[in-house]
Amino acid sequence: MHSTRLPELVDELLTTAHGARSRRAAHTLYGDSSRHLRQTVIALVAGATLSDHESPTEATLHVLRGHVSLKTGEHNWDGRQGDLVTIPPERHGLTAREDSAVLLTVATH
Repeated sequence: MHSTRLPELVDELLTTAHGARSRRAAHTLYGDSSRHLRQTVIALVAGATLSDHESPTEATLHVLRGHVSLKTGEHNWDGRQGDLVTIPPERHGLTAREDSAVLLTVATH
C-alpha cells in the first residue's frame, strides 16, 4: 500500500512550478503503461496553461488547490478547490486563474 500527503506534494510542486520555465510541474502518483489507471498531480502558476490537446480516454480533474478553467470547443468549466469534473471526450485546454494544483485521473486502456 502506498499513500501520499497531497497538501505537502502540492506545496512542493508549486515551488517547483514557480522556478520552471513552463510555469508548471507534475508528479505521477500511480500508474504507468502497464496499468489501466494513471493519477498525476499537476501544479500551475497563475496564468499558466496546458494548451489545447486531445482528450485521453475517460478522465476526471479534481481541483486540489486554487482556481482553474477547463475549456473545450463547446464547454467552459471553472473549478475551485474541492471541485471535480469529468473531462469531455473532446479537445480541451486548462488555465490556472491563480496558483493551482489538480489531480488528473485517466483510464489508460
